[in-house]
Amino acid sequence: MPENTWYDSDSYNELEPISALASDLSEIDDINTHYYRGLAGRRHKAALALTVIWSGTIALHLVSWGSWFVLCLTTFVGIHLLRMLMTRSLPVPQPLTEQDPEKLPFVSLLVAAKNEEAVIPSLVKTLCNLDYPASRYELWVINDNSTDRTAVLLDRLVQDYQQLRVVHRGPDAGGGKSGALNEVWTRARGEILGVFDADAQVPQDLLRQVLPLFERPEVGAVQVRKTIAQAELATHPDAKNFWIQGQVAEMAVDSYFQQQRIALGGIGELRGNGQFVRRVALASCGGWNEETITDDLDLTVRLHLDHWDIDFLMSPPVIEEGVTRAVGLWHQRNRWAEGGYQRYLDYWRLLARNRLGTRKTVDLFVFWLMQYIMPTAALPDLMMAIARNTMPIFAPMTSLTLTMSVLGMMIGLKHMRSGQTTPIKTPSSQSPWGLFFEAVRGTLYMLHWFPVIISMSIRLSIRPKQLKWVKTAHHGTDELWLDVSEQR
Repeated sequence: MPENTWYDSDSYNELEPISALASDLSEIDDINTHYYRGLAGRRHKAALALTVIWSGTIALHLVSWGSWFVLCLTTFVGIHLLRMLMTRSLPVPQPLTEQDPEKLPFVSLLVAAKNEEAVIPSLVKTLCNLDYPASRYELWVINDNSTDRTAVLLDRLVQDYQQLRVVHRGPDAGGGKSGALNEVWTRARGEILGVFDADAQVPQDLLRQVLPLFERPEVGAVQVRKTIAQAELATHPDAKNFWIQGQVAEMAVDSYFQQQRIALGGIGELRGNGQFVRRVALASCGGWNEETITDDLDLTVRLHLDHWDIDFLMSPPVIEEGVTRAVGLWHQRNRWAEGGYQRYLDYWRLLARNRLGTRKTVDLFVFWLMQYIMPTAALPDLMMAIARNTMPIFAPMTSLTLTMSVLGMMIGLKHMRSGQTTPIKTPSSQSPWGLFFEAVRGTLYMLHWFPVIISMSIRLSIRPKQLKWVKTAHHGTDELWLDVSEQR
């Protein structure tokens, strides 16, 4: 998910037709009335959901059949996860070898940048030197009212690269990253739109690897696997940082699960950095939603509701900076958690009608249960267990989730490193015990999701205004990116 998204509006609308999912606030007579009415709508739904989850958890402790209900639910989830693990992953199409520019699709790459002077020169240089005809792609960088030297650097860079287009947004421009992307995607020429964060480092052959996945007409978007820059260099001072290593394991299990979920006919999800969207699919959804704080997760649901598939590219990955401190991780994950939760509050009616289809609906339900419901229920479950001197009622589900986390991380890390040539790859890290140790450490790291979800669900139910979060700072240097590129 994007780490350089900044403040976004937090209002809500019912959004029945898919084409109207991104509302145009300029058509609303009273923006403030609409905003606070929408905010109250989300807050009321969040409060109702929290009440149902907590009271339901307490009730399961008090009724005689509560443990049987949890066992049946755990069995249902376990069967779905087992089918997911046993599913053969989809074959990856061969990369494009066509050299005739006229026969290649035109691609527009979009980058929304706010105060990114540390990384924007390296990004522009990388994206303007891809192994793809310069006449068949363009790069749009949107400077969203930066207060550092981002604007000055972009104005210099635009003179050096013919593919580069620069747009400057003023202080009155709204919509955050979604607003910045909406400002240019209709002006861009590409039939495929690629979105990157400002700290991204992209392999030269990425376009030739990604574009063949769009040969299936039902594919509306493709997400590229992400990896952490600091972990790519064994000599980097943060290479062994606990939070960095945790994010490496987290991305490994997320990538593996994404690949298997898609193969099973489930939900593929966008992660912001390194996402590619078919223009007609984006247009059918009305562009990016400016009323969400996680544009990628919101677009994921809208694409699936509009009957598009999202595919996944395991290799080559897009490299981005990881968060090195607990405080930064807490702010980032709170935003991710709230944005992910918002999509269920916003689109629950359409989801409940099985508009996705049975396979996708079941898959979405299973991961919604594990990622949001179980952590939210953990607090009353623990309190009731202590009060009644019993085991937590959801202990079977929690055990299943932790087991799947360790197993998924082991497989994901092995797959991720199968073609890796950087010094971080060692014999011990590829041994079963080495992978097991990393997966256990990664699962311990993932426990931060429990307090994040609990605090988010409570805050979203009672807070009077939008979440205030801190933008993740990027500190990339040319030396770091040069070392990573050379080793790849």
